[in-house]
Amino acid sequence: MLAGASGEVPALLAPLDAAGRKAALTRLRALRAEVRDGKWAEPPHVPSRIRSALYVAGAGCLTTPESAASWLGARDLSAREEDGPLALAALGDPDPEWAADLARRLSRRRAVAEDSYPLLRGLVVRSGYAVPPTDGYVIGWTRHLTGDRLVERLRADPQTPVLVAHALAMAEPPEQLTRPVDRRPEAQWPPALRALVGEGVLERAEVLDACVSRLVRGGPLRSLRLALETVRLLAPGAAELRARIPDWVGIAADAPSLVAGYAQDLLAELASAGALPVGALAELTTGVLFRTEKKLVRAQLALVGHVLEREPDAAGELLPALTEAFGNEDTELQERALRLVGRHLADVSPEVRRELGGAAALLSPAHRRAAEELFGADLIREAALPYEEILPPVPETRRPAAPATTVEELVAELVGQGLAEDPVAFERALDGLVRLAHRDRAGVAAAVREAFPSPGSEQETHSFAHEAQGIHVVLAGLIGLLDPALADVHRTKGHGTDACLHQALSGVLDARLRETAVLVGTDALPFLLAAPTRLTGAIDPPVLVERLREYRDTDVEPAPADLAQALLRVLRGDPSAGRAAEEAAALGTPAGDRLAAWLRDEAAVGVSVRLLRRDDEAARYSLEDRLVVDVGAHQAVRAEFPPAFQWLGGVPEATPRRCHHGIGGRAQWAPVLPADRELLAACLLPTLTHGVDGDARDATEPLTALVEAGGPVGRAVLLALAFGLGSVDADDRLRAVDAVLVLAARGELDARRLGGELARLVAEGSVKPNRLADAARTAAATGAYGTVWAILAATLPRLLGAAEPTTGAEAAAETKTAPETKTAMESETEAESETEERAEPRTAATARPVRGLGEVLSVAADCVERCGAREEVAGLDALASERSSTRLVVQAKRLRNALRQRADQPPTQSA
Repeated sequence: MLAGASGEVPALLAPLDAAGRKAALTRLRALRAEVRDGKWAEPPHVPSRIRSALYVAGAGCLTTPESAASWLGARDLSAREEDGPLALAALGDPDPEWAADLARRLSRRRAVAEDSYPLLRGLVVRSGYAVPPTDGYVIGWTRHLTGDRLVERLRADPQTPVLVAHALAMAEPPEQLTRPVDRRPEAQWPPALRALVGEGVLERAEVLDACVSRLVRGGPLRSLRLALETVRLLAPGAAELRARIPDWVGIAADAPSLVAGYAQDLLAELASAGALPVGALAELTTGVLFRTEKKLVRAQLALVGHVLEREPDAAGELLPALTEAFGNEDTELQERALRLVGRHLADVSPEVRRELGGAAALLSPAHRRAAEELFGADLIREAALPYEEILPPVPETRRPAAPATTVEELVAELVGQGLAEDPVAFERALDGLVRLAHRDRAGVAAAVREAFPSPGSEQETHSFAHEAQGIHVVLAGLIGLLDPALADVHRTKGHGTDACLHQALSGVLDARLRETAVLVGTDALPFLLAAPTRLTGAIDPPVLVERLREYRDTDVEPAPADLAQALLRVLRGDPSAGRAAEEAAALGTPAGDRLAAWLRDEAAVGVSVRLLRRDDEAARYSLEDRLVVDVGAHQAVRAEFPPAFQWLGGVPEATPRRCHHGIGGRAQWAPVLPADRELLAACLLPTLTHGVDGDARDATEPLTALVEAGGPVGRAVLLALAFGLGSVDADDRLRAVDAVLVLAARGELDARRLGGELARLVAEGSVKPNRLADAARTAAATGAYGTVWAILAATLPRLLGAAEPTTGAEAAAETKTAPETKTAMESETEAESETEERAEPRTAATARPVRGLGEVLSVAADCVERCGAREEVAGLDALASERSSTRLVVQAKRLRNALRQRADQPPTQSA
């Protein structure tokens, strides 16, 4: 047994009687405990060999199905595939009911059933009882059958009909059935199932029912592929289709696009043959026209048109279903549906005509005149009201909850999950820990030791002390596991010379934690100056003044990193900042003087952002490689802030470098700079580039915190929003849309400058037009048509190839920024932007409209039709005058007509 020769175990057990096996079981349990405790850890291969032998031996020594199932299903005895037959041999010749009971128990545990299929199969064969199919058993079954002889093996297995039915019904079918590695037909399951249906091994009706039922239940395409491919190969006939019409109608309405298209094709065959009831076609039409896929919608409109040509009497049922397309986001599809309704309007009753006239209110304003001509008095007209922009409510100032006041409450927070992902909970827990430890260090330390057991060995203790992260650094300092000298080195040094912006931001937090770990529970840290007073991480100026007053009155000198972070968090632009600066200066302390100077210095930290041209020798073609972030020099930061903060003062040796590593800990970045969103945005830009020209997801998560932060909005913020709107992932674009709308609601969005940045990114190919169109359409659908048009109006001229690039200086003039509110660094950014733009030559890409611009023009036209905008767009007339039926030209004509029509009407309220 100690040699781990599992193949010899059945022979060793064979001569043992019941008493001998019982005695052996006692030793097996003791050996199992030794292996679990690590006694047989060397050499490395021994434990796994011993576990295999234990697995086999236990099977032959346990006398009840319950105990055998517990042993054979244990995680620490997980078997190799070859151990199953050995365990079966060790069992000998058990009673059939005993074997069937054991098989049933093991099959109920998915992971066990997957890995123990040979054993389960052997038990089934020996007992003669069929095991009720389970997901785990079916997965194991498919693994062992898949191969060149698949059809032959399925044909020979009496369980095939039951197990195939279960496989077809599974929420996630086995991978071998959905994504075969072997592409040869004889090794794939759908062709095999078709062959077995042809031979009569499987009932055709049962297989079709199982497949259709699985498609009706829906789910991701990968989970439906087996059922879909099987139905396709079986090619159901007209009678089989008619028997399942309601199911196929539901599939066409709700299934993934590929599956829905197949269902639509099947039903179209029936409709063409006159075998689809009109009521079912109407239900199908309503479901399909509600979908967003244009191909499906166009096909359905064409199908209804063919049926109406053949059966005009069906108009009364079918035309109301067509009105679902009146609200489609694509105005061309709206027009098709309206024309189809118009051709057959004479065939419906007055009641249906009035119903259709009422539904015409869903049409785009571009089709209102055609609807008026078509429906006349039956058109239900809405009262003409001035346009009103709808923006989200401005987020209210939210305050964090007070820190824990009892040790029990604190420990509950510390052991809870999510402190690393929730900066609000993290800061609250850190603040509570410092305050309670100052009052009762021994009591808090004892509670922490109990809640967080100390590492066992000396090596583990050393590792914990050196590798602790987040709030655990402070806990290690509190209970004496952190070397104060080592912690002091960490908190007093800056980041490495190769650190990037992300590491620099994280380094600020690390410096705070190391400092707190050294001082926690001492008189030198009664509470944290940097504890936020707002959920954004910001601090109200009067509160920070009061905290410094308490420090002065108790003769406590502020900790350097804590004070530095507090200064970065204090809201310099708050109305109370002026009065707070006077009170801070009156404190008569160095810290008070620093706060007063900081509040009076509007350009406390400066930053500029540039994008190198694509043909610049210093940049490769990725967006991140062309991004240059420069932090401006600031003497106070250089002279007074700790080393981990000095990169914020433009210290050359501390300047962050380009990022070449994975990114984590993003949730904690925003609270480092909650009062300076330009600098925060500049630090976030490298991350956001990964979502534009990479495959990163969730890159835009920090944008919500960014727009709720304080400070001016400059090019860095606008680029962050532009990158977000051009992200690959739809959820990332949605978060960027929310950020744009919140900034607009706060009155801080420079729409024209954002449009200029987007124009540049789209023209050079960094942002795809279809992604911009999707983001713009999503924003407009909330009711912010005026805001979206203001952005697109500044974007379109360059994309139409009619306008030279807008310079940073021109953008500044358009926004009429007040000189007294513009910082020196912001002016420098605009000058750099101007140079950057003028240096870029006009290329063939900007000489003609950008490819894929039709979708953007469609959204722009919809915005103009609804918000009543009046302005000329350079380059639009030339494009709209072309004789072409392409989507680009059609939408250009629509936009031009909307602008001209609005120019002749009285002004309406706009954004």
